[in-house]
Amino acid sequence: MTELSDLLSVAAAAVDEAAGLVKDMAIKAVDAKGDRDMVTNIDLAVEDSVRSFLDRETPEIGFYGEEGGATGTQGRPLTWVLDPVDGTANLTHGIKLCGVSLGLVQGKDAVAGVIDLPFLDERYSAARGLGAVSQGQQLHVRTSGRLDQAIVGIGDYAVGLNAEKKNRQRFALTQLLAQEVLRIRMLGSAAIDLCWAASGRLDACIALSNHPWDMAAGVVIAREAGAVVMDLDGSDHNLASTATIAVAPSLREPLISVLARLGSSPSNATPGFGDAS
Repeated sequence: MTELSDLLSVAAAAVDEAAGLVKDMAIKAVDAKGDRDMVTNIDLAVEDSVRSFLDRETPEIGFYGEEGGATGTQGRPLTWVLDPVDGTANLTHGIKLCGVSLGLVQGKDAVAGVIDLPFLDERYSAARGLGAVSQGQQLHVRTSGRLDQAIVGIGDYAVGLNAEKKNRQRFALTQLLAQEVLRIRMLGSAAIDLCWAASGRLDACIALSNHPWDMAAGVVIAREAGAVVMDLDGSDHNLASTATIAVAPSLREPLISVLARLGSSPSNATPGFGDAS
């Protein structure tokens, strides 16, 4: 099974079951997995469910999950990449901005993805060359002309190792955008940021990070909806990029001008992921 349309159908079926778990399961355990980071019994149950489903349906494709890491990725051209609950902190606090994000990666490029936002009853999907869809409708980015009319989503501030250094750039980004755009939003879910950029609810989203489980599905959805998806320097985004930025084409150049005023930061990509897939 190699056709992207067929693999997108498999991904949708895997996410169907996963989204039901997120919506119906009770939170019974919240365990720390680092500085101000957490995993719940729901995250683990969803990842187990999706991993098992995809092992049965597509044994020829590797799998990389946020919680359990990689299995069967060496020497294989395709890898499924899963964030079982993107927005776990939101979920644990009763904030329903979270979702299941399942992407398909070839080398260092995302080629298909499905994101389900179970508490919002929204589903987004896309595959390279096939467009992006939500609720049966083709997605298109907003036609935006000016930054001062734009709503821009930004990623969470950093926690964990080197958080203080990483957050200097995030604070600087917030300050720069506050002077230039209509409004800034921090939703707490990269999947939602990218889907809402694809659907035109946001004019752009900027995350100064690039973990594959956070970004793979959303990147292809945004790109297929017409967004420019790029790194901090304006180059095309892939899983080796240091940042993940999706923007309406008409705002690409003014946004790059703002981003050029930021200093450099440590990479938040996942080292070696592209080689492993």
